[in-house]
Amino acid sequence: MLATVLADRYASNESRVGELAAPLTDKQFWQKPFPYGNSFGHLVLHLSGNLNYYIGAQIAKTGYVRDRPREFSDPNPPSKEEALKRLEEAVAMVQKTIRAQSPEDWSAEYSGVGTNARTRLDMIMQCAAHMQHHIGQMIYLGYQWQRTGTNPQ
Repeated sequence: MLATVLADRYASNESRVGELAAPLTDKQFWQKPFPYGNSFGHLVLHLSGNLNYYIGAQIAKTGYVRDRPREFSDPNPPSKEEALKRLEEAVAMVQKTIRAQSPEDWSAEYSGVGTNARTRLDMIMQCAAHMQHHIGQMIYLGYQWQRTGTNPQ
């Protein structure tokens, strides 16, 4: 039951990101509509890196090596399609990892750079909440692009 609820939450989050990204042009996806904050695309890269590090490298032992600063500043980012594909792959890995946990695994000790999570369940919950936080930002980015029209300023 727990694994199903968590895996479904990640699927819903990933689906919502895709829905929000769909109306954006490639230019809008990578350009910031405000002088502060991040572009939609860089938030997608950030979420992919976050999941691949905190769940992939630390729980699933994928060997992923994170370059967090590049998530926000990659001067040659991938296409919108490729960035969304990377998020889709990260979420699939998270879902597989969640489904592989035994009841005892949820309380297994956890440690990772930049987090205070003490158990696997805590980290998986924190990553889901982190996605929700950035989805909120993506909603506002989409509203701003809608408000200003199709051409980034």
